[in-house]
Amino acid sequence: MTARVGYRRIYESPTPQDGTRVLVDRLWPRGVSKEKAGLDAWLRDVAPSADLRRWYHHDPQRYDEFRRRYFAELEDPDHEAALERLRGLAAGARVTLLTATKDVDHSGAAALAQWLGRS
Repeated sequence: MTARVGYRRIYESPTPQDGTRVLVDRLWPRGVSKEKAGLDAWLRDVAPSADLRRWYHHDPQRYDEFRRRYFAELEDPDHEAALERLRGLAAGARVTLLTATKDVDHSGAAALAQWLGRS
Protein backbone atom coordinates (compact mmCIF):
# COMPACT_ATOMS: atom_id res chain seq x y z
CA MET A 1 0.00 0.00 0.00
CA THR A 2 1.53 3.28 -1.06
CA ALA A 3 -0.71 5.56 0.95
CA ARG A 4 0.18 7.10 4.25
CA VAL A 5 -2.27 6.12 6.97
CA GLY A 6 -2.60 8.32 10.04
CA TYR A 7 -4.99 8.48 12.95
CA ARG A 8 -6.45 11.14 15.21
CA ARG A 9 -9.44 11.98 17.38
CA ILE A 10 -12.69 12.76 15.64
CA TYR A 11 -13.19 15.69 18.02
CA GLU A 12 -10.33 17.56 16.33
CA SER A 13 -11.33 19.83 13.44
CA PRO A 14 -10.79 18.41 9.95
CA THR A 15 -7.73 19.63 8.05
CA PRO A 16 -6.79 19.36 4.37
CA GLN A 17 -3.83 17.17 5.42
CA ASP A 18 -6.28 14.50 6.66
CA GLY A 19 -7.03 13.32 3.15
CA THR A 20 -9.81 10.74 3.28
CA ARG A 21 -11.39 10.73 6.75
CA VAL A 22 -12.66 7.37 7.98
CA LEU A 23 -14.33 6.72 11.34
CA VAL A 24 -13.22 3.29 12.56
CA ASP A 25 -15.17 3.07 15.83
CA ARG A 26 -18.09 0.68 16.18
CA LEU A 27 -20.22 3.32 17.94
CA TRP A 28 -20.95 6.86 16.80
CA PRO A 29 -19.02 9.36 18.99
CA ARG A 30 -21.03 11.44 21.44
CA GLY A 31 -21.56 15.08 20.67
CA VAL A 32 -20.38 14.94 17.05
CA SER A 33 -22.82 15.73 14.27
CA LYS A 34 -22.37 14.01 10.92
CA GLU A 35 -21.81 17.41 9.32
CA LYS A 36 -19.13 18.46 11.81
CA ALA A 37 -17.35 15.10 11.52
CA GLY A 38 -16.50 15.69 7.86
CA LEU A 39 -16.34 11.97 7.16
CA ASP A 40 -15.78 10.24 3.89
CA ALA A 41 -16.72 6.86 5.37
CA TRP A 42 -17.72 5.11 8.57
CA LEU A 43 -16.35 1.58 8.61
CA ARG A 44 -17.61 0.17 11.89
CA ASP A 45 -16.91 -3.38 10.72
CA VAL A 46 -13.14 -2.85 10.99
CA ALA A 47 -13.45 -1.88 14.66
CA PRO A 48 -12.46 -4.31 17.43
CA SER A 49 -15.25 -6.60 18.61
CA ALA A 50 -17.37 -5.53 21.57
CA ASP A 51 -15.84 -8.35 23.65
CA LEU A 52 -12.31 -7.22 22.86
CA ARG A 53 -13.16 -3.59 23.59
CA ARG A 54 -14.63 -4.53 26.97
CA TRP A 55 -11.61 -6.69 27.83
CA TYR A 56 -9.15 -3.96 26.85
CA HIS A 57 -11.04 -1.15 28.60
CA HIS A 58 -8.41 1.30 27.23
CA ASP A 59 -5.79 0.09 29.70
CA PRO A 60 -2.40 1.04 28.18
CA GLN A 61 -0.77 -1.89 30.02
CA ARG A 62 -2.95 -4.24 27.95
CA TYR A 63 -2.28 -2.50 24.62
CA ASP A 64 0.25 -5.00 23.23
CA GLU A 65 -2.08 -7.92 23.92
CA PHE A 66 -5.07 -5.90 22.64
CA ARG A 67 -3.21 -5.21 19.41
CA ARG A 68 -2.27 -8.90 19.01
CA ARG A 69 -5.90 -9.98 19.51
CA TYR A 70 -7.21 -7.23 17.24
CA PHE A 71 -4.82 -8.22 14.45
CA ALA A 72 -6.14 -11.80 14.77
CA GLU A 73 -9.71 -10.47 14.51
CA LEU A 74 -8.82 -8.56 11.35
CA GLU A 75 -7.93 -11.87 9.67
CA ASP A 76 -11.53 -13.07 10.22
CA PRO A 77 -13.68 -13.14 7.05
CA ASP A 78 -16.27 -10.91 8.78
CA HIS A 79 -13.86 -7.99 8.36
CA GLU A 80 -12.92 -8.71 4.75
CA ALA A 81 -15.41 -6.43 2.96
CA ALA A 82 -14.74 -3.42 5.21
CA LEU A 83 -10.98 -3.91 4.96
CA GLU A 84 -11.19 -4.10 1.16
CA ARG A 85 -13.12 -0.83 1.15
CA LEU A 86 -10.53 0.77 3.44
CA ARG A 87 -7.68 -0.46 1.26
CA GLY A 88 -9.47 0.99 -1.77
CA LEU A 89 -9.80 4.36 -0.06
CA ALA A 90 -6.12 4.26 0.85
CA ALA A 91 -4.86 3.24 -2.58
CA GLY A 92 -2.35 5.99 -3.33
CA ALA A 93 -4.02 8.60 -1.13
CA ARG A 94 -3.65 9.88 2.42
CA VAL A 95 -6.16 8.34 4.86
CA THR A 96 -6.84 9.43 8.42
CA LEU A 97 -8.49 6.90 10.73
CA LEU A 98 -10.70 8.61 13.28
CA THR A 99 -11.63 7.51 16.78
CA ALA A 100 -13.35 9.00 19.80
CA THR A 101 -10.82 7.41 22.16
CA LYS A 102 -9.00 9.89 24.40
CA ASP A 103 -5.68 8.03 24.35
CA VAL A 104 -5.39 7.89 20.58
CA ASP A 105 -1.92 6.31 20.62
CA HIS A 106 -3.35 3.28 22.46
CA SER A 107 -6.50 2.98 20.36
CA GLY A 108 -7.93 0.62 17.81
CA ALA A 109 -7.31 3.32 15.18
CA ALA A 110 -3.58 3.37 16.00
CA ALA A 111 -3.42 -0.43 15.88
CA LEU A 112 -5.34 -0.50 12.59
CA ALA A 113 -2.99 2.08 11.05
CA GLN A 114 -0.05 -0.13 12.04
CA TRP A 115 -1.77 -3.24 10.65
CA LEU A 116 -2.50 -1.49 7.34
CA GLY A 117 1.13 -0.43 7.10
CA ARG A 118 2.16 -4.08 7.24
CA SER A 119 -0.37 -5.44 4.77
